[in-house]
Amino acid sequence: METIYNGFLISDDRNKLNLDTIYALLHTTYWADKRSRELIEKSIRHSLCFGVYEGEKQVGFCRCVTDYATFFWLADVIIDEGYRGLGLGKALIKMVSDYPVLKPLRGALATRDASWLYALYDFVPTDERFMTRPPDVVTGV
Repeated sequence: METIYNGFLISDDRNKLNLDTIYALLHTTYWADKRSRELIEKSIRHSLCFGVYEGEKQVGFCRCVTDYATFFWLADVIIDEGYRGLGLGKALIKMVSDYPVLKPLRGALATRDASWLYALYDFVPTDERFMTRPPDVVTGV
């Protein structure tokens, strides 16, 4: 699945993912700056991943760990610092929220500094760091 947002491509095509870029982006974060390249690669292999691209250049990333039946965990949401403020994070989370296999599932995430972003897409705080999104009420999951 792919969408275009203001000239940027947001895609779930795992062949487009650039491990070097993802490793570099994650190493700028407080939550993944100590992860090895091998661990990041393994986490990508076992997740549903989304990339944000300007042409061939990857400028954003996130992944979802899911059982595809009841639950997903949203993780490693990152937009390159030089591309922040353009609405790319919002567009990325919207794609995840509307993604057909994830939409009917209960979602969860942890954040220290971006709860405002996730609240725009129906995630609600459960405590000071964790947020959940109820399953799609239409499906009854």
